[in-house]
Amino acid sequence: MSLTAEDVNKIAHLARLGIDEGDVLAYAEDLSGLLALMAQMGEVDTDGVQPMAHPLDQSQRLRADVVSENNQRDHFQTIAPQVADGLYLVPKVIE
Repeated sequence: MSLTAEDVNKIAHLARLGIDEGDVLAYAEDLSGLLALMAQMGEVDTDGVQPMAHPLDQSQRLRADVVSENNQRDHFQTIAPQVADGLYLVPKVIE
């Protein structure tokens, strides 16, 4: 799939990105190359391949799931501007 300059401008508008007019063609080439690579990777047969969490098949070191800090909610709520029933009250921002 090859992107045109118009496609890049539309994508930039939707993403609210400012792109210089001189860079639009370079972005179109780069994005077209990425899309071609994704299409090529989509054609690879991956049946029977187990997903890996790490490319070197190493196990991840995980910490124990234990509480490491004391509950200080009451202390923090004493300095909060508004609280009710253990919740922080904030101004309404969406109508």
